[in-house]
Amino acid sequence: MGRMPSFDRSAVVDAARDVFWRRGYAEAGIAELEEATGLMRSSIYHAFGSKRGLFDAVLSAYLDGVVRTRLRPLGGGDPGALEAYVDDMSAAIAADAPRARLGCLLLNAGSSPLASEDAEVRTLVSDYAAEMRAAIRAAVGDRRPDLTPDAVDALAAVCASLVVAGLTLARADRDAALATLASVPTTLESWGRTAA
Repeated sequence: MGRMPSFDRSAVVDAARDVFWRRGYAEAGIAELEEATGLMRSSIYHAFGSKRGLFDAVLSAYLDGVVRTRLRPLGGGDPGALEAYVDDMSAAIAADAPRARLGCLLLNAGSSPLASEDAEVRTLVSDYAAEMRAAIRAAVGDRRPDLTPDAVDALAAVCASLVVAGLTLARADRDAALATLASVPTTLESWGRTAA
């Protein structure tokens, strides 16, 4: 029977996450992952099976610990939840927080060469996008009960697209990311209303 690992798995995953987030899967070298995690290559392979296994653990932890934590309040009956969600992301991007400057780890993975070659990554990113759209749709329904279900669906699709665009732009153009996210509350308020 093999020895049990004598390291904190979540701390290793967090350290590897920062490398993958900064460099992307393909560009993250195993030596860089060894340095960041404090583990030798053999320990990484023993615990995670491969560099790809470590990346999968990183994406899973990010989805559970970051994405779902932020999405959870959406659709909980608070009509201001979507604005709060967007404000939280905007504040992090505006503060030039290192991780916010890197954009969304899952969206980055979805636009990387790995996603074009790997059905599992495509499925994970697609499932994430569907989960985000569903949460935003619930929040739009709470915010705009005056709209028909079809109008809520259409508005939610636009808001979700704006969020994805803002998170994608965060890596390259902070001002454009902030302007895109700032359009979500305006879109929420003005959708379907005609000028008097």
